[in-house]
Amino acid sequence: MGYADELFDLTGRVALVTGGSRGLGREMVLGLARCGADVVVASRDLAACEAVAAEVGATTGRAALPYAVHAGRWDQLPGLVDAAYERFGRLDVLVNNAGMSPVYDALTDVSEKLFDAVLSLNLKGPFRLTALVGERMVAAGRGSVVNVSSTGSIRPNAAIAPYAAAKAGLNSLTDSFALALGPTVRVNTVMAGPHATDAHPEWAAHTGTGDGIFPAHALQRAGRPGEIVGAVLYLASDASSYTTGATIRVDGGIP
Repeated sequence: MGYADELFDLTGRVALVTGGSRGLGREMVLGLARCGADVVVASRDLAACEAVAAEVGATTGRAALPYAVHAGRWDQLPGLVDAAYERFGRLDVLVNNAGMSPVYDALTDVSEKLFDAVLSLNLKGPFRLTALVGERMVAAGRGSVVNVSSTGSIRPNAAIAPYAAAKAGLNSLTDSFALALGPTVRVNTVMAGPHATDAHPEWAAHTGTGDGIFPAHALQRAGRPGEIVGAVLYLASDASSYTTGATIRVDGGIP
């Protein structure tokens, strides 16, 4: 095993990824498994979770638990945590990745129900899940929590107002939990910019150098889904053993 392999080795560890059945979450699940972790694949779509879990087993040989859960529903999260510990006996990495950013024509079209749903999935759920898992991680003496935020949290606009506010709150939770769970558990943020996932398939043709779809960005293109993985692996592994309460931007250089 080379030096870099040792730094990022997750052999014997278990990672839980919400929103892990598609898009960036799927890439994170596969990346964590390729570095040796067993994984819990959580999303609302059990069949999609099962498909990713089967892919993990076939391509990496790691164990994977598919679990259907709404990551924004407070009362569903204890069951997810219990299932993970029942299967694996531990959780070493939690990735709060599940999120949603609804489309609306005008701010007055945003209903209270929609506003609450956005905050529940992007903010309330990560708070509850981090509290539940973090308590057990502290008892075990180690762990890493990775919150997946958005550049919208620091560059908001009218089209994503509730989402941007929720992600800004998630940034704040990172700081709070880093203090609450330290010194044995680390909590950090990966702040994602525009990536060409199934949520934005129109960007898939604009991930090459010089595509210019985002001319104000330093790289002037959308990110490929796999380009989020390096930052997550860094924060999940011992490579980031002195990193907590930090935000790593993976955004192509937003202005």
